Amino acid sequence: MRGSPVSRRAAQRFRQLAFLSAGSVKVKLLLGFCIFFTLILLVFRASTFIQWTHHYNSIDQSDLHRKGYTLLINTWKRNDLLKKSISHYAACLLLESIHIVWSEPDPPSESLNRYLQHIVKAYSKNGRKIELEFDTNTKDSLNNRFKEIKNLKTDVVFSIDDDVIFPCSSVEVAYSVWQSAPDTMVGFVPRMHWLDQSRGNMDHYTYGGWWSVWWTGTYSMVLSKAAFFHKKYLAMYTNEFPASLREYIAHNRNCEDIAMSFLVANATGAPPIWVKGKIFEIGSTGISSLGGHSQKRTECINRLLCQLAVIRALIDEVVLRLDQITEMFLRL
Repeated sequence: MRGSPVSRRAAQRFRQLAFLSAGSVKVKLLLGFCIFFTLILLVFRASTFIQWTHHYNSIDQSDLHRKGYTLLINTWKRNDLLKKSISHYAACLLLESIHIVWSEPDPPSESLNRYLQHIVKAYSKNGRKIELEFDTNTKDSLNNRFKEIKNLKTDVVFSIDDDVIFPCSSVEVAYSVWQSAPDTMVGFVPRMHWLDQSRGNMDHYTYGGWWSVWWTGTYSMVLSKAAFFHKKYLAMYTNEFPASLREYIAHNRNCEDIAMSFLVANATGAPPIWVKGKIFEIGSTGISSLGGHSQKRTECINRLLCQLAVIRALIDEVVLRLDQITEMFLRL
């Protein structure tokens, strides 16, 4: 006997509800399983990450006591730029100490010193202690930036101007390159000089800035605007570099950076090494922005070459092609 239409519809509705209920249970079970599995995976990944982080930090912190460099920063009445530079470089892990070359007539203010000390203290953690000192000078001279510093904490200095910033990763690459050639000057700012053929047999050289380097694909020096070199060259500049040249630099207020590059090349008989790096200019004015800058540097180069015989003999060897430098780095 067949049931009534009402009973058939009721049975069909019951089967639909049963199916939906069963499907809902399956969906809930599936979602629950997914959530449980995800939580287990996250816990596992988190524990692995924590273990890796602790291992990584322990390696870096132990290396800090065997390696490192001193930041030698030159500044002149630009405290805002000095604060930005110190705030940036204090975060670089291999930095051991900071020496600020101060040649202003008034000593650094207590507020400035307190601000900078607070910055380095913030990065002095896990056994790492960054030292910060002002090297004050009673006389304003560009030679002050290369005065010998007694009891430096490291063997190498990273000479830098207060208006340029390089990423810590780039600085560490340059530092590792310097470690492979510790007697050499390793820097980020290449320049060049070449023999002026228009003067016949006269040994007269012309200074070339960055655009000359870019156009010719060669360089012959790196500037102390951003460069690594051994601390012994500070002593050589102070005690052995010809006094007449230091007087010339002080009087003309130019080319102490070229002089240091030539001093290192003269002492080693080897060219400098240029490292490519991203540079951020945070200042708007400087000596290089003054009129006649290139001409003064050309005169300075010729004055230096008259008294540094080894440099003259190296002229043809020191000029390096940028593609040759690329090959050198591929072999490092």
